[in-house]
Amino acid sequence: MTLTTVVASTRPGRVGRSVADWFTARAAEYDEFESHVVDLRELALPFYDEPHPPALRQYTKSHTREWSRIVDRSDAFVFVTPEYNGAFPASLKNAWDYLVVEWQHKPAGFVSYGGVSAGTRAVQMSKQVVANLRMLPIGPTVSIPFISEVMDDGAFRGGKIHDAAAEQMLDELERTARVMRRLRNTTP
Repeated sequence: MTLTTVVASTRPGRVGRSVADWFTARAAEYDEFESHVVDLRELALPFYDEPHPPALRQYTKSHTREWSRIVDRSDAFVFVTPEYNGAFPASLKNAWDYLVVEWQHKPAGFVSYGGVSAGTRAVQMSKQVVANLRMLPIGPTVSIPFISEVMDDGAFRGGKIHDAAAEQMLDELERTARVMRRLRNTTP
């Protein structure tokens, strides 16, 4: 199965890529997943620019077709997100809004980071959005409070508590992704 980890933050000075790299290293320990990272800054999706609603899948832009291929061939997702003003970054919402059908019946996990709230408000709002895309947000998450305290020369240094949370989330993603894959294969 393919696990796609999406780096939500696109701003200069972000730590999201380092957190995603840490998480992807944990995911690589799972034989059940082929894991890779999609960095929204590198993907560089413009603000939604397709002339047709995404549910029609009548894409006219090469960046949309590429994003569609990535999401379509993925079996599960982990969204690595900071919290901006009590919510997720606009870049993440834009990436979700580009597609509809490709997201359906796939589990979504979250790794969040920030200050005292550890990005948990962003995750709660994200779960509402992905549920509307007919994804299944799973319960276990990885929440990283006071992110600056666990950074070392620009690299995230997760501890035992982060590793345990990632393991719990990956176990749940693996179980859920298997069931959701069967559902996708039997849905007309």
